[in-house]
Amino acid sequence: MASLSDSLTQARARVEAVLDQALPDATLAPERLHEAMRYAALAPGKRLRPFLVYQAGLLFDAIDTDLDSPACAVEMIHAYSLIHDDLPAMDDDDLRRGQPTCHRAFDESTAILAGDALQTLAFQRIAETGPANAERRIRMIATLAEAVGSRGMAGGQALDLGAVRHRIDVTELETMHRHKTGALILASLRLGSLGAVDGPDADQHSALDHYGQCIGLAFQVQDDILDVTGDSRDTGKARGADARREKPTYPGLMGLEASQRFARHLRDEAIQAMETFGPRADTLRSLADYIISRER
Repeated sequence: MASLSDSLTQARARVEAVLDQALPDATLAPERLHEAMRYAALAPGKRLRPFLVYQAGLLFDAIDTDLDSPACAVEMIHAYSLIHDDLPAMDDDDLRRGQPTCHRAFDESTAILAGDALQTLAFQRIAETGPANAERRIRMIATLAEAVGSRGMAGGQALDLGAVRHRIDVTELETMHRHKTGALILASLRLGSLGAVDGPDADQHSALDHYGQCIGLAFQVQDDILDVTGDSRDTGKARGADARREKPTYPGLMGLEASQRFARHLRDEAIQAMETFGPRADTLRSLADYIISRER
């Protein structure tokens, strides 16, 4: 079996090739908008969400070509969310993925439109080039739409903005992050399983969902930890940004050591959830460990 590093590299190369083909060429009008879309979507990144699509699909013997469109779509959605998250009206960030944020590299209006266009292109990609079975494409679109909307990522961002300079408890913080970060991670796994002709049974579906919920929250806990301990050269983001904005974080509410213990607990739960899949899920088990040990 390939190492986690090799598997991540292979998935990243595959989805980046699909993205490059799917995104409008920067020479096509409107050139500046298309350039901004490519700038944001093809910026250096882990491609974690596409990786989850591919790995979940592999659990159920999905064909890679049936996974390419949903993998591409979740990365477009993720890129759109980062563009909007960085805007002056949101977090007003200058640095993302080690380079100037989209609104700094271009301008605010172009960045907003680039995010909008990436979001719509994601759904178009699944509708037009997803699995041959129309019912599976429709279920993919519905799954992704739910994860992105007011009961998912957008709702989580609203909760995040509403929490700035306000005191919330750990339960409220968890709810916020399960929506803002966790919803798209969970959807990535579900999209991968929908890429298979014979998808999960009820127990497997429940196990995969629990794994997704655990790693989605663990990812955000580790992000909060890195905001305290990380080096901007590794993270690609300014250190201490959350504290400067007076945003609630796990280290801020629980303390650094308690946050690290919580991250390890979530990792252990995620690994346990994969027991039903046996050795086939070894890469996903390794990913759970990577998520809380990463430095970027």
